[in-house]
Amino acid sequence: MSWTRTLLLPILLAGQAGTQSPAPADPAAQVDKLFERWNRTSSPGCALAVMKDGRILYKRGYGMADLDHDVVINPASMFHVASVSKQFTAASILLLAQEGKLSLDDEVRKHIPELPDFGERITIRHLIHHTSGLRDQWDLLGLAGWRYSLDLITDDDILSVMSRQKDLNFKPGERHLYCNTGYTLLGQIVKRVSGQSLRAFTTTRIFDPLGMKNTHFRDDHAEIVKGMAYGYVPAGDAFRLSNTNFDTVGATSLLTTVEDLALWDENFYNPRVGGATLISRMLERGKLNNGETLDYASGLRLGKYKGLAIVDHGGSDAGYRSDLLRFPDQHFSVACLCNVSINPSELARQVADIYLAAELKPEPAKPEVPAVKLTEAQLAAKAGIYHNPDGDVIRRIVFQGGSLRMTPGMTGTGIALTPLSDSRFRPAGQQVEIRFEPQAAGGMQLIDTPDSGAKPAVYERAEEFKPAPAQLAEYAGQYQSDEIEPVYRVTVQDSRLMLERLKSRLSPLQPAIRDLFTNPLGNIRFTRDSQGKVTGFILNRGRVLNFRFRKT
Repeated sequence: MSWTRTLLLPILLAGQAGTQSPAPADPAAQVDKLFERWNRTSSPGCALAVMKDGRILYKRGYGMADLDHDVVINPASMFHVASVSKQFTAASILLLAQEGKLSLDDEVRKHIPELPDFGERITIRHLIHHTSGLRDQWDLLGLAGWRYSLDLITDDDILSVMSRQKDLNFKPGERHLYCNTGYTLLGQIVKRVSGQSLRAFTTTRIFDPLGMKNTHFRDDHAEIVKGMAYGYVPAGDAFRLSNTNFDTVGATSLLTTVEDLALWDENFYNPRVGGATLISRMLERGKLNNGETLDYASGLRLGKYKGLAIVDHGGSDAGYRSDLLRFPDQHFSVACLCNVSINPSELARQVADIYLAAELKPEPAKPEVPAVKLTEAQLAAKAGIYHNPDGDVIRRIVFQGGSLRMTPGMTGTGIALTPLSDSRFRPAGQQVEIRFEPQAAGGMQLIDTPDSGAKPAVYERAEEFKPAPAQLAEYAGQYQSDEIEPVYRVTVQDSRLMLERLKSRLSPLQPAIRDLFTNPLGNIRFTRDSQGKVTGFILNRGRVLNFRFRKT
């Protein structure tokens, strides 16, 4: 086996940008140790590049690009990088804006008139910052019976399902909710405004000028790509192929290498494409209608890691995972591209821990709150079903074996809750705190507060619904949405309510509270007319909210 391995000693010229620090002892060996478990001829793995002050300090491949033909990963291996694609789509839009060919405040329907008029003004800026309120394309296609990464999905398919939408998740600018649809539409806007496909535009305007010879948007799933790494997922002790099947670009579908990403990364320090104006606008954070500033810019997340500013974006599609992590003040970056479902964002940060050990600060120690012993009565008093009406989210608290457990939904063994006081609990392995607050007349609230400082989610305890077979029969029937074509069938089988839909197996609808059921597809709330007759249901799942079906 021959690995491509390059290590350049960081002999930096005086006056170069970036904070300098003592090089760690044999950083390459420490980095190799991080990737050791994937560095085998029987495993997919990752390609890595470590950049400092415009130089690649270290690059290497770990594992196999093609297990069928024993092709190893090297720094020139091409990977599908999923959502890392988004920053290139955003850059294309910003280049067109610089030339006066569009404005970020243009209404999207000016360029894509087939997008429905939702009665709200959706702008290009909303698409860039994931604040449009549009429903996510992958969830919509899944609801319509498409099988992600198995059925061929094209731009036309996405435009077709979007053209049938009747409603938004929320009013544009009110919330930030990650939305792939927005970036597919941005790719279409580039095509219609420039007269070139997104692939041609990015190649001529970004990739060729930067020397990124092994990078392009793949808009033809059937084309042959030399040096491509195939995606895989674990299957017991072996692996199975897991590749994308897309002819859609903008939100995804960029093929690139860690070497080429190093050239793009350097454009943020010494911009040869777009100049300082492009870089400044790429890093502009989005804002909500209420003035709240987001951590999301143009296909990039801005944040902190161990006291240092970072600019970052990851990607995940089928068996591919990717991350490009930049420390702008240190002029230091890590590109990690993998063809197996592991966490390259975590690996990139661990690589940074090695090279930036002198600058990184330990994460502030969280005060240790010791666990307390509660009586069975104190614990049992908190058990029950809790409901958040924003998306009809359910949390189920069960008292068993002398402790509390929490499940998202109505099934599963759940997560153990460690009591910190009579009202405060810590879910095992999660960065959140759960608080119980008694309400009037015996009610109870569950408040889920993330350690990150994000807005807490509030759930009200509700009466668990335990329907008799005759009650289940009320829900049986055929349901259809005006926004997708397939019919959904709800039947009663063996005293259970079951959901049947196109290209999917029967799945149970688990009763939670009256008229609200949980299912792997999402949470389903049945609706009734003034006489109490079931007339339809509303589906909420992740990036699709308030999706309506009527009973036919």
